[in-house]
Amino acid sequence: MAQQSLGKKLFKEYGLIVVGSAIYAVAFNWFFQPNHIAFGGLTGVAQILNYIWGALPVGVLTIVMNVPLFIIGVRRMGIGILFSSLFAMGASSLLVDLLASAYTFQPMEPLLASVYGGVLLGLSLGMMLLVNATTGGTELLARLLKYRFRHLPIGRLCLAIDLTVICAYALVFRNLDNALYGLVALYISTIVMDMVIYGSRTAELAYIISDHSGQIAQDLLNLEMGITILDGTGGFSGNEKKVILCAFKRHQIAVVKAHVTDIDPNAFIIVCQAHEVLGEGFGIYDKNSL
Repeated sequence: MAQQSLGKKLFKEYGLIVVGSAIYAVAFNWFFQPNHIAFGGLTGVAQILNYIWGALPVGVLTIVMNVPLFIIGVRRMGIGILFSSLFAMGASSLLVDLLASAYTFQPMEPLLASVYGGVLLGLSLGMMLLVNATTGGTELLARLLKYRFRHLPIGRLCLAIDLTVICAYALVFRNLDNALYGLVALYISTIVMDMVIYGSRTAELAYIISDHSGQIAQDLLNLEMGITILDGTGGFSGNEKKVILCAFKRHQIAVVKAHVTDIDPNAFIIVCQAHEVLGEGFGIYDKNSL
C-alpha cells in the first residue's frame, strides 16, 4: 500500500514536471528565441563568458556552472532534488528542441512577446518548483539562497539574480532594447511564479470587534472555523472589548462577513491578507518549503 501511494506521488510530481517543461518549451520557442529577448540565468552568464573568452561553448559552460549548485543542492535537500532536476533539465531541453524542429515561430511585437513569454515562463518554473524540481541555474541558486533569506519569496530571489545577469548582458553585448524587453519578461515571470507557489497558501485574516463577540464566536465555531479571543480596550470609551481573531480561506470571506453582520450590523471588521498560515486546516511546516 505504501509503495502504491509512493508510486502515485511520483507519477503526479513527474507528470507536473513534464507539463511544466512543455510550457517552458512553448515560452522559449514562441516568445523568447524568435524575438531575441535577453534570457537571464546561468545561460546568460555562459553567453557572456563565451563572448569574452570564447574558450568553451555556451552549453558546456552552463553545465560546468550547474555542477557545484547540484552538489550543494543534494547536500542540502537530498538526492531527490538531483533526480527531479536532472529530469526537468532533460525534459525541458528535449521539448525545446522537438518543438523547434516541428515548427518555426515567427517574430512578433517584442512587448507582447515579453508579456506573454513572462507569464508562461513563470507558470512553468513555478509548477516545477512546487515539486522541488528546477531546470538548474537561477531557480536552483534561488532555491538554495532561500535557506539564507527566508523572508524573501522565491520569485524575488530569481528576480535579483536574473536582473544582475541581464544588466551584464546589456553592457557586454551593447544591446539595450533586448535587455529591457528581457527585464519586462523577467518581472512578469517572477510575479506569476510567486502566485503559482504561494497562491494556494495565502489566507485571509479577520479581526472582529463587537459587543456581541460571544454570539459571533459561537457562530464561527459552528462553521468549523478556528478562532482566538483576544483581550482589548476601546481607545475612546476605555471599555474592555473582546477581539475575535479568525483565519480562513479566501473564498470564505463573504460567508464570514455575512454571518458577523447578521448578528451585529455595527461590528467592526478588519480583513487583511496573510502570506501564509500554518496549522490545522492550513499548511504544514517543512524545513525545505519555499
